[in-house]
Amino acid sequence: MSDEAQVASFEPELLWRWLAARSLARGLPLPVPDRGGVRVDTGTADEVRRYLFAGVVPAIAELAASIDMPNVYIKVCAAARDVQGLPPRWRVKHSGYLMAQDGPPCGMPAPLPGYRIECVQHGAVNAVRIVADDRTLAASGYAAEHDGVFILDRILVDPAHRRRGLGRALVTALVSMQRSSASERVLVATDEGCALYRTLGWRVLSPYTTAVIPAPPQ
Repeated sequence: MSDEAQVASFEPELLWRWLAARSLARGLPLPVPDRGGVRVDTGTADEVRRYLFAGVVPAIAELAASIDMPNVYIKVCAAARDVQGLPPRWRVKHSGYLMAQDGPPCGMPAPLPGYRIECVQHGAVNAVRIVADDRTLAASGYAAEHDGVFILDRILVDPAHRRRGLGRALVTALVSMQRSSASERVLVATDEGCALYRTLGWRVLSPYTTAVIPAPPQ
């Protein structure tokens, strides 16, 4: 799928709620308003801060010009070709799609031969693990429910266990843990993940683009 696949509109406030739920799922600080977008002071070795904008605005180029350190990310709900005017030190790339799904939560997936599905809930944060009979972790993912959204995060299937229905089972199990039927489900998907989610009834809200100053080689 190309980054031109913008098929629906969304309210910018949805991004704020998604990012807040994502922060809860990852144990990060809650987002704060900044320059017409939102900012999370991540404070990790791989990501110092991230900024998120609902679309391309002049503040993005101004923000990029003020930053000269690596591992500060600017995320924009727009196609990569539309994120322009950044200094040459920045690298801009298409990184996925913002997606959403409505409707009541589904039930648990059918048992998978050779695998066991484990679900754990800690307050607003849910975790699902799919473990093979040999006790290896085959797939895992997280979800968080907050302020009217139910977000999916860090959906991973081990390459050795792909194309066996684990991704579908993982997503279905996470969604089954949603408490409020009124919560809108939101996630950011890679190109590969987007194809799976569309088969499960998710819709694309926007391309999702990332800009960052690359870290120097070690």
